[in-house]
Amino acid sequence: MDPALSAVRLTVQEAIHTLSSSEDAVHILSTLGTLKRYLGGTEDPACPEKEEFATVHFSGVLRCLVGKLSPGWLELSPDGQLEQLWESFFLDGPPDQAFLVLMEAIESTPGPSFRLMKMVRLLETFLSKGRVAALMEKQCRPQTKPSFPLFQETLLSKVVALPDHLGNCLRQDNLTQFFPQNYFPLLGQEVVQALKAVVNFLQGGVDCSVSFVSGVLGKVCIQGRKKEILSVLVPQLTVLTQDSCLWQRVCWRLVEQVPDRAMEAVLTGLVEAAPRPDVLSRFLGNLVVKNKKVQFVMTRKFLFLQYQHTTPILQSLLGYLALDSQRRPLLIQILKDLLETWGNSSAVRHAPLEQQRYISKAILICLAHLREPELQDIRDELLASMMAGVKCHLDSSLPPVRRLGMIVAEVISSRIHPEGPPLKFQYEDDEMSREMLALATPWPADACSSETGGSSLAPVPTEIPVETSERTVDSDAPPANPQGSDSELDSDDELIPYDMSGDKELRSSKEPLYIRDCVEALTTSEDMERWEAALKVLEGLVYRSPEATREVSVELAKVLLHLEEKTCVAEFEQLRQRSLVAVTVTDPEQVAKYLTSQFYGLNYSLRQRMDILDVLVLAAQALSRPRKLQRLSQHGLPGSGTLCSPALAISQPSSNAVAPDWRVIVEERIKSKTRRFSKGCPRRELPGGPNEFSSVAGHFFFPLLQQFDRPLVTFDLLGDDQLVLGRLAHTLASLMYLAVNTTVAVPMGKALLEFVWALRFHTDTYVRRGLLSAVSSVLLSVPTERLLGDLTDELLEARFWLADVAEKDVDEDCRELAMGALLLLERLKDKLLTTSSP
Repeated sequence: MDPALSAVRLTVQEAIHTLSSSEDAVHILSTLGTLKRYLGGTEDPACPEKEEFATVHFSGVLRCLVGKLSPGWLELSPDGQLEQLWESFFLDGPPDQAFLVLMEAIESTPGPSFRLMKMVRLLETFLSKGRVAALMEKQCRPQTKPSFPLFQETLLSKVVALPDHLGNCLRQDNLTQFFPQNYFPLLGQEVVQALKAVVNFLQGGVDCSVSFVSGVLGKVCIQGRKKEILSVLVPQLTVLTQDSCLWQRVCWRLVEQVPDRAMEAVLTGLVEAAPRPDVLSRFLGNLVVKNKKVQFVMTRKFLFLQYQHTTPILQSLLGYLALDSQRRPLLIQILKDLLETWGNSSAVRHAPLEQQRYISKAILICLAHLREPELQDIRDELLASMMAGVKCHLDSSLPPVRRLGMIVAEVISSRIHPEGPPLKFQYEDDEMSREMLALATPWPADACSSETGGSSLAPVPTEIPVETSERTVDSDAPPANPQGSDSELDSDDELIPYDMSGDKELRSSKEPLYIRDCVEALTTSEDMERWEAALKVLEGLVYRSPEATREVSVELAKVLLHLEEKTCVAEFEQLRQRSLVAVTVTDPEQVAKYLTSQFYGLNYSLRQRMDILDVLVLAAQALSRPRKLQRLSQHGLPGSGTLCSPALAISQPSSNAVAPDWRVIVEERIKSKTRRFSKGCPRRELPGGPNEFSSVAGHFFFPLLQQFDRPLVTFDLLGDDQLVLGRLAHTLASLMYLAVNTTVAVPMGKALLEFVWALRFHTDTYVRRGLLSAVSSVLLSVPTERLLGDLTDELLEARFWLADVAEKDVDEDCRELAMGALLLLERLKDKLLTTSSP
């Protein structure tokens, strides 16, 4: 053995013996000073003694110093020299060994105690002096001796899990510096300092490895602290990589050497934190092309298996793929895969609405990034995918899904056929539609050049000078005559215009005055004005002549159900529906029997069948109100015709001229002169009366349940006509709710629960929403005692199904409805326990 190395070993053994046994402060300080000469410059190969001390003996010396730590031992040197010299071994020596010994001492020391708190304070100083950056820098430098993987793994886990270890040891005495929200931003700053040292070494021609730093970054992100560390790391790396290719290469290597198990967490954090696609490109380079794990995460998992990312994140991800020619083939392939998923009928039926909206946005962003030659190469595939996808979306029973299909189809059509007539759908122009269309705006150079060229072709003035606008307004008027002409005397500017606001349009034919005249006009009249007048006054005539209406109620309902718009009548559908509701309210039993029988009849369109359901619900709602409220709602309907409320129409013109009643004047004077010390809120008595829907609820409800599972030639509720099935479920739920406290509520509830149980696993979202609403209606309408007495088995079965839906259903509205029904069940149980307790 080398004599110099033997001397180091002998010196360390004597020093440890002295520190363990001596109580002489001078002797201890001299011994520590001897050992201190071996610290510093351990990387210099010309000093084998220092390297031997650092690699072999340093940890043992630190453990000896930790073992001697006590108030009495530090007080051997009153001037504090011994304490400073003791701390310097931890702060100036090799940082990796000092950190591990500190963590080992803190975890093994029972607390609270002087030694524990002293070590914690020393660890705080260790962090504040940047020793963690020195620790990572040392691991990045080339090693002169082979490293031990177990040592690096232990060091890595201790660095990342420091807040957990300190929290477990100190509990309520933990320092704020070791809280996760404070420690991980500090660790991010230390990572930046370590990378700066790596760049300096590379510029000096020294090879380095950033695998340890990559391990730290990956372990922090996989533990769920990516936001804290990347909030510090990303902004600084954004600036450093802007003008330096070396920094960009370091970042590429940093991400590339992240372990596979942590790659997804790191990429997620970087995509969320990167403000722009070019920044993400500087961080990743072409790693998505070289690394299969990165390619899978960024092109499959982020787009098809996850949908929680915001629109800016989606734009940053797809923009990164579009920035480089080597990555653009991936963008084209992603567009094909997205369109395949978008046009899959099973995905449209089963995927959550949020995921469908997410995929639609991704398609529009991809189309915005692709250039015309690239689109023309895949034109046929895009057209085929568009046709299949539009059909699937338009067949959906959810309006938002249909609107997504319309918007995406319009954009695809405009991009693959820019020269042809545009494909246009009619849909609601809301915020979501405007956002989707904005995403489809083509991006970079072509868009800029077209905007520049377009602005120079036809500039539009935004402001018009006052003089010019005045001349434009008056351009149609004759030129002003000279002063003193006779035309000034003939001017009619000072005449008061005649009030024509109350005038009515003159019609050549009279409005029908009787119900039978209306039926005749709607069926056989060739006079379009008479036909239109009959439709407008029909509702008022029905309410005014209930006896005459009952004589022809079924015939009138048949006419209205098959009525088609012959002329352009304003609010034709509303007038027809209100008239049909009025007939049903006037003669509910007969008309309800007719309508429910026709719902499963042949040769009816889906629109007519849904009209029948709407009329039944509106009529049931009107019948369940008190009679006085019915009259008010009937008279208050807009556009119900002049004969809807004759008494009110007659009294309105003269109401302004009639003097106020003297009793009202006296009461107002008394109220103004009376002092009241307290006055409650005025309560208006609600009108009461029998529920007229109670006696006919069965005629509205039960016929709709009889044939829902029997397919017809043109009507199959359990097949393609899922939209009508969903509307039927919602209708039955509404009728059940309106039948509250009626004698027929119990059999209605039992029949409805059987209907729900037969369809509980239906694949259509709209149908499931209706079924869940039906369960809630049963719980709200049937009395508690009858529920628990007659429907116990049904409720027990429904409870497990509701719990499963609330936990696993893909649709958010279905989950919320299931939770609401479960809450109603819990309230019923609490109510039962309350009533049964003495």
